[in-house]
Amino acid sequence: MAGTTDPITLSVVQHRLGTIVEEMGEAMLRTSYSQILNASRDFSIGILDRNSRLIAQADHIPIHVGALPWAVRAVEERFGGDIGPGDVILLNDPYAGGSHLPDLTAFVPVFSDGERLLWTVVRAHMGDIGGATHGAYNPNATEIWQEGLRIPPIKLAQGGVIRDDLVDMILMNVRFPRDFRGDLDAMVGAAHLGGCRVVRLFEEFGTRTVCDAIEAILDGAERQAREVVASWSDGVYYGEAFLDDDGRGRENVAVRAKVTKRGSDLEVDLRGSDPQSTSFANSSHANTQAAVAMAFAYLIDPETPKNDGAFRPLSVKLKPGTIVYADNNAPVTMATTHPANEIVEAVVRALTPACPDRTMGGWGRRFRISVTGDNPRNGRRFVWHMFHARPGGGASPGGDGWSTAGEWHSVGGIKFGSIEVTEARFPLLFEAHEFRPGSGGDGQFRGGLGTKMDLRVEVPAFAHTAGEGIRHGAAGICGGKDGAPHDYRLVTEDASIPLRTKEFGIRIESGSLLAIRSGGGGGWGDPAKRRAEDRAKDLEREFVTSTEIHFPGI
Repeated sequence: MAGTTDPITLSVVQHRLGTIVEEMGEAMLRTSYSQILNASRDFSIGILDRNSRLIAQADHIPIHVGALPWAVRAVEERFGGDIGPGDVILLNDPYAGGSHLPDLTAFVPVFSDGERLLWTVVRAHMGDIGGATHGAYNPNATEIWQEGLRIPPIKLAQGGVIRDDLVDMILMNVRFPRDFRGDLDAMVGAAHLGGCRVVRLFEEFGTRTVCDAIEAILDGAERQAREVVASWSDGVYYGEAFLDDDGRGRENVAVRAKVTKRGSDLEVDLRGSDPQSTSFANSSHANTQAAVAMAFAYLIDPETPKNDGAFRPLSVKLKPGTIVYADNNAPVTMATTHPANEIVEAVVRALTPACPDRTMGGWGRRFRISVTGDNPRNGRRFVWHMFHARPGGGASPGGDGWSTAGEWHSVGGIKFGSIEVTEARFPLLFEAHEFRPGSGGDGQFRGGLGTKMDLRVEVPAFAHTAGEGIRHGAAGICGGKDGAPHDYRLVTEDASIPLRTKEFGIRIESGSLLAIRSGGGGGWGDPAKRRAEDRAKDLEREFVTSTEIHFPGI
């Protein structure tokens, strides 16, 4: 019985599992090839059991990990008992528990006493996955096959032997096979490393002891989560959030949340959300489940392990054919950011009356750019994904938001890469990369600032955009003001051209400037309650300008 596990052993097993996923992440960081992984850290790690329960995760990208239970479920349904030691499973299909096509997931089974018990899992965003556009974000896509190579659960390795023919087929379908192969090897290596560490844990404590401890860890997380939910006010609550547009002329696309709280249970009903789009601004079932789990995780105690147990109080209702539950084969590449961000925002808005002391202002929205061209330094084609110019984080009852922290779907887990390394690798020159004054939403606590970035593109190139936030800024909560929206422009010798959020094939002449002004986080609380000394510091630090500041009562 799980209850027989002594507290010391339980603590040791819990911390060992946490250390294992962290070590897997370090291995991934240090061995991957692409800047998107080894600098921006767009990958995630998890340990799950064969019943698709999340046992442990590292602090990386929440939207990745929240979908992993559905990915394990798809693997189990596909292979059942046909999984042996040394096998490696690979998938990226968003309709089989993937996030979006650029995110590949590698699974390594873990055996103990001859029984398959766990999976060590790595999900990582690849720099390219084929399809009609470099980097997979295709604003013109009307079906998933236009977004890239779609991989159902397959055996990448069997009995410890990599299937080279299968690897060759995948590499033939991506634009940068060297980086892709290096990143794939890093994923498999990190997953194997985790598997070895878990096996050692079983050997050290015994299979039964570890399994009992895992059950106790999950049950403990459930108790902690339910204690928090039970302290909130019972009721039925409503919240909504809007995408600027879907890239097809439909504006203010709504995500609507009806949240019912009874006792220690929470039901999130998103069936009132708008119909799905013909563009890539859709979410699959697994991705939406992950977004709802993210919102819930942000509202419970940070010390509570975010595992299957912690999410047991939560249930989700969805309607097929909506923006949050697109029909199979619809394009969904933008899903991990949008509408994921809007799903979180709608749920948090809804629950603000129930637990105002736990809610937070909206985090900035994602407006990405990918640039491709020929690099004269090495004679090779390049693709650069803009992970710089992060938007601001939302404020909370605990204080001001973090500046340039990123979006709600990653809450700081994605980093902007080294400017110096970027300039060394790519024909790009950063002329400015600094805080954007006045971009954080006002409030008792101010939203974090976005970024001012001026980037000179030194060669002729093409760019695609994919994102949100030029109309709707990050949400202010509890009376706080919204953060400033984005303002992205292509500046040439003759013009300053505003960039749309979903645009294909933007021609960039050599020497042109990308002038990026990313949005700030939402404020929390009535601005009239902000302390005069805090406003003075904002002005002194140039977080705001004199025209954007007021001193209540002075």
